[in-house]
Amino acid sequence: MNLPRWCVLIPCLNEERAIDAVVRSVLALGASVIVIDDGSNDRTPEVVADLPVTLIRHDQRRGKGEALRSGFHEAIRQGYEAVLTMDGDGQHLAADIPRMLAAAARFPRHIVIGARLLDRAQQPKGRRRANAVADWGISWACAQPIADTQSGQRWYPPEALTLAGLPAGHFVLEAALLIAACRERGLGVVSVPIASRYHGGFRRSHFRPVRDVTRITAYTIGRVIHYGHIVASYRGSRERRPQVLDDL
Repeated sequence: MNLPRWCVLIPCLNEERAIDAVVRSVLALGASVIVIDDGSNDRTPEVVADLPVTLIRHDQRRGKGEALRSGFHEAIRQGYEAVLTMDGDGQHLAADIPRMLAAAARFPRHIVIGARLLDRAQQPKGRRRANAVADWGISWACAQPIADTQSGQRWYPPEALTLAGLPAGHFVLEAALLIAACRERGLGVVSVPIASRYHGGFRRSHFRPVRDVTRITAYTIGRVIHYGHIVASYRGSRERRPQVLDDL
């Protein structure tokens, strides 16, 4: 596949039970890995230190946005031109990476999202509603429809990698990256269906629907107003369907 030089970024916080298997599954694909430990107080950093990866450690918890930012900066420092992100709790599978790379090769100026469209009955109802609200608002801000704007499994092409300095933190950064990539870099977004995985030995999510959706909503409204063309943006996000690739 004709792809820019890329690596996998895995932000994590207190993932001592899952992180070893997650990282090893990615390494088995032959990918380079950067793990960002966001101030864990369990054995996560010790587990990762035994693996052939780059480990970045925050001395205290700074939030997922800062973890991703640290990873983006380190990837650029090492000469990578694109990154694929995934969470460290085991909900994202390395087995989905080849399909995401195929989509990235097919759509070079696009962010690729691993969209949790399969087995959606596993999603808790409150989380599903929160995600639906976020999808609606962020699609409006991006002026294009996007499936699963809250998924952390994403391919960021070179044009998006340079947006790491956006002034947004926590889970808001992932929304900010989508919006700025669409509005300021002219990128498209495509989604590759992946399974929703909420049952099993996963630790409780760090995402808090009320708090984090409120933060994302406030940021998104600000961006819609900033870019203007509010009615046109809304129509653009409503008149098309998200581009979901079912043929990979």
